[in-house]
Amino acid sequence: MNDRYGTDVLAGFDRRARPAPPPEHPAERGLVVEVVEPEFVGAVMRVEVGNVHLEDRNGLVRAFPLGRGFLIEGRPVTLVAPRAAAPSGRARTASGSFAVADQRARVALPSRILVEGKHDAQLVERVWGDDLRVEGVVVEQLDGVDDLAAIVAEFAPTAARRLGVLVDHLVPGSKESAIADAVARSPHGRFVRVVGHPFVDVWQAVKPARIGVAAWPVVPRGVDWKHGVCEALGWPHGSQADVARAWQRILGTVRGFADLEPEMLGRVEELIDFVTAPPPPRPSLPV
Repeated sequence: MNDRYGTDVLAGFDRRARPAPPPEHPAERGLVVEVVEPEFVGAVMRVEVGNVHLEDRNGLVRAFPLGRGFLIEGRPVTLVAPRAAAPSGRARTASGSFAVADQRARVALPSRILVEGKHDAQLVERVWGDDLRVEGVVVEQLDGVDDLAAIVAEFAPTAARRLGVLVDHLVPGSKESAIADAVARSPHGRFVRVVGHPFVDVWQAVKPARIGVAAWPVVPRGVDWKHGVCEALGWPHGSQADVARAWQRILGTVRGFADLEPEMLGRVEELIDFVTAPPPPRPSLPV
């Protein structure tokens, strides 16, 4: 008897078209993704041991297995570990300089670069650390510039022992500008280079796009700037530890010079050139 319905209802099932898997997308640092289940939205902090670590806008960090179950701008993706970029030509440092392979740090020069605080020092290290070690330049923090004139006098700079100073909010008419002018007029002024950026705080030297905003928040007068920024961004800000974590979050987005504003880049490069310049040759004695 002819069975027009066939004998196997599942015959040919595997040949039916299946939906294509979501496209792969590398979990690059700073990428904002949405986890479908459980619901969670955060920026990629790191990838390790098959997991991606995401940080939400409140600073909470959670780990999820790489693979499917993620959305980017509402589109499903398969999140994969980013591939290491293949070397192309000579390697470069975070500052954009050509990297010097297999060279140990030089003995420190007598010259120094001074920065206002811990965050300034950490940012300079993040971008220019390799260059500074090759040149033998030490960066020290001041904890403010109110006593800069006394610090310069104690250091007693010379042509062979120069001092470069990076100052926050160095704009005309500011307290910092008056201090810089006084140092320039001092007996040691020609061996000191005081430069600065126009930002209220060095946090602003990081391009705001790195933390996912179009511009840094405007903080009202009378409000601590760092606390005000954290509050405006919806980040914890009730304690100094919260502020410290906020800075580490910002610093973690800095991969190189392209993540900083030009006003910061130019000033640091200027100081490095100044303190590493060779002293002028001594005049020869008449025979």
